[in-house]
Amino acid sequence: MPRCDSDAMTAHLAEIAATVAPGAHAVVILDQAGWHMSGTLAIPENVTLMPLPPRSPELNPVENVWQYLRENWLSNRVFSDYEDILTNCCDAWNCLIKRPWKIMTIGLRDWAHEF
Repeated sequence: MPRCDSDAMTAHLAEIAATVAPGAHAVVILDQAGWHMSGTLAIPENVTLMPLPPRSPELNPVENVWQYLRENWLSNRVFSDYEDILTNCCDAWNCLIKRPWKIMTIGLRDWAHEF
Protein backbone atom coordinates (compact mmCIF):
# COMPACT_ATOMS: atom_id res chain seq x y z
CA MET A 1 0.00 0.00 0.00
CA PRO A 2 1.40 3.41 -0.85
CA ARG A 3 -0.26 5.04 2.17
CA CYS A 4 -1.16 4.30 5.76
CA ASP A 5 -4.78 5.39 5.96
CA SER A 6 -8.24 4.09 6.81
CA ASP A 7 -8.79 2.70 3.31
CA ALA A 8 -5.55 0.72 3.49
CA MET A 9 -6.44 -0.55 6.97
CA THR A 10 -9.92 -1.57 5.82
CA ALA A 11 -8.37 -3.52 2.94
CA HIS A 12 -5.89 -5.12 5.35
CA LEU A 13 -8.68 -6.20 7.71
CA ALA A 14 -10.65 -7.64 4.80
CA GLU A 15 -7.60 -9.68 3.79
CA ILE A 16 -7.20 -10.98 7.34
CA ALA A 17 -10.91 -11.84 7.53
CA ALA A 18 -10.72 -13.77 4.27
CA THR A 19 -8.01 -16.06 5.69
CA VAL A 20 -9.77 -16.84 8.98
CA ALA A 21 -11.10 -20.39 9.06
CA PRO A 22 -14.88 -20.75 8.90
CA GLY A 23 -16.36 -20.47 12.38
CA ALA A 24 -13.15 -18.96 13.79
CA HIS A 25 -12.51 -15.40 14.90
CA ALA A 26 -9.38 -13.23 14.56
CA VAL A 27 -8.10 -10.78 17.15
CA VAL A 28 -5.81 -8.14 15.71
CA ILE A 29 -3.53 -6.50 18.26
CA LEU A 30 -2.47 -3.06 17.13
CA ASP A 31 -1.18 0.26 18.29
CA GLN A 32 -3.41 3.30 18.31
CA ALA A 33 -2.28 4.87 15.06
CA GLY A 34 -5.03 7.05 13.63
CA TRP A 35 -5.74 4.73 10.71
CA HIS A 36 -5.97 1.74 13.07
CA MET A 37 -8.69 3.33 15.16
CA SER A 38 -10.60 5.40 12.61
CA GLY A 39 -14.37 5.47 12.88
CA THR A 40 -14.53 4.95 9.12
CA LEU A 41 -12.97 1.46 9.24
CA ALA A 42 -15.05 -1.40 7.95
CA ILE A 43 -14.30 -4.10 10.53
CA PRO A 44 -15.36 -7.58 9.38
CA GLU A 45 -17.62 -9.56 11.71
CA ASN A 46 -14.98 -12.25 12.23
CA VAL A 47 -12.33 -9.75 13.34
CA THR A 48 -11.93 -7.91 16.65
CA LEU A 49 -9.46 -5.08 17.12
CA MET A 50 -7.52 -5.00 20.40
CA PRO A 51 -5.61 -1.74 20.76
CA LEU A 52 -2.49 -1.64 22.90
CA PRO A 53 -2.16 1.10 25.52
CA PRO A 54 -0.58 4.32 24.24
CA ARG A 55 3.21 4.64 24.39
CA SER A 56 3.85 0.96 25.11
CA PRO A 57 6.34 -0.32 22.49
CA GLU A 58 7.41 -3.06 24.91
CA LEU A 59 4.02 -4.70 24.29
CA ASN A 60 4.35 -4.54 20.53
CA PRO A 61 7.07 -6.89 19.22
CA VAL A 62 6.72 -5.58 15.68
CA GLU A 63 8.44 -2.39 16.82
CA ASN A 64 11.60 -4.49 17.20
CA VAL A 65 11.09 -6.02 13.75
CA TRP A 66 11.03 -2.55 12.16
CA GLN A 67 14.12 -1.57 14.14
CA TYR A 68 15.93 -4.72 12.98
CA LEU A 69 15.00 -4.05 9.34
CA ARG A 70 16.24 -0.47 9.59
CA GLU A 71 19.48 -1.43 11.34
CA ASN A 72 20.34 -4.23 8.92
CA TRP A 73 19.03 -3.23 5.49
CA LEU A 74 17.29 0.13 5.36
CA SER A 75 19.29 2.73 7.29
CA ASN A 76 21.74 5.28 5.94
CA ARG A 77 20.30 5.23 2.43
CA VAL A 78 18.88 7.76 0.06
CA PHE A 79 16.07 6.39 -2.04
CA SER A 80 15.55 7.74 -5.53
CA ASP A 81 11.77 7.42 -5.59
CA TYR A 82 8.78 5.49 -4.24
CA GLU A 83 9.58 2.41 -6.34
CA ASP A 84 13.11 2.35 -4.92
CA ILE A 85 11.70 2.50 -1.38
CA LEU A 86 9.25 -0.28 -2.16
CA THR A 87 11.91 -2.48 -3.77
CA ASN A 88 14.34 -2.05 -0.89
CA CYS A 89 11.67 -2.66 1.75
CA CYS A 90 10.50 -5.80 -0.03
CA ASP A 91 14.09 -7.03 -0.36
CA ALA A 92 14.69 -6.39 3.36
CA TRP A 93 11.45 -8.17 4.29
CA ASN A 94 12.33 -11.16 2.10
CA CYS A 95 15.77 -11.38 3.75
CA LEU A 96 14.13 -11.35 7.17
CA ILE A 97 11.50 -14.00 6.45
CA LYS A 98 14.27 -16.37 5.41
CA ARG A 99 15.38 -16.20 9.07
CA PRO A 100 12.40 -17.38 11.14
CA TRP A 101 14.67 -17.98 14.15
CA LYS A 102 15.60 -14.28 14.06
CA ILE A 103 11.95 -13.23 13.95
CA MET A 104 11.27 -15.42 16.99
CA THR A 105 14.12 -13.92 18.98
CA ILE A 106 13.26 -10.35 17.96
CA GLY A 107 9.67 -10.81 19.10
CA LEU A 108 10.40 -12.76 22.26
CA ARG A 109 9.14 -11.19 25.46
CA ASP A 110 10.41 -12.86 28.63
CA TRP A 111 7.62 -11.30 30.69
CA ALA A 112 5.00 -13.07 28.53
CA HIS A 113 6.18 -16.48 29.76
CA GLU A 114 5.52 -15.62 33.41
CA PHE A 115 1.78 -16.24 33.15
